Amino acid sequence: MTDIKQQEATTDTTSDTATTQSVATDAPAVPEATDAPEAAATGRGPRGAGSADKRNQRRPRRAGGGRPERVRPEFDQKIISIRRVTRVMAGGRRFSFSVAIVIGDKRGKVGVGIGKAGDTQLAIEKAVRDAKKNMLQVPMNKEGHIRHDVHTKYASSEVMIMPAPGRGIVAGSSVRTVLEHAGVKDVTAKIFSRSKNKLNNARAAIEALKLLKNN
Repeated sequence: MTDIKQQEATTDTTSDTATTQSVATDAPAVPEATDAPEAAATGRGPRGAGSADKRNQRRPRRAGGGRPERVRPEFDQKIISIRRVTRVMAGGRRFSFSVAIVIGDKRGKVGVGIGKAGDTQLAIEKAVRDAKKNMLQVPMNKEGHIRHDVHTKYASSEVMIMPAPGRGIVAGSSVRTVLEHAGVKDVTAKIFSRSKNKLNNARAAIEALKLLKNN
């Protein structure tokens, strides 16, 4: 009886093993799990492809360029002097700015103006308006040369301007600024005074240019 029970137990174990193998064989194959995300599932392509698509999807540029062109002003301008002025009042001190400016179109028109205000930008605007009121048309030939020497004195400044063909503009201080903005070429200027006041020197140059004759 003991041998018969052992044979039956062995037969049952063998049949269970065969059944398990058949079930495992009939089951569908399951793909192995990987740590790398699939491109189709995430919607991401290869590295760098997304940035390239964004670059291609940028808005097209405007036909005339990005920024509008700046309108060139009628006259070139240069500040020759800017000072802070203090005025003593009953309630204390009041500060303002004094600006001296030279403007010109470099084709014969030139002017010197001065403006005073509590703000530098407002003072510059006043100086430009003052210079436009006092514009001067410099008489010269087509090459930009003056015809003769001029010598004048304004306040403490004394200036002499002489034609010098082939030498360019030989001048200093604010006199050079006036001549450049007037468009005068091949000229030599000499300041005889010791004055360092740039506004007076510029106005002396203007008074000297007023003495030029057309013929």
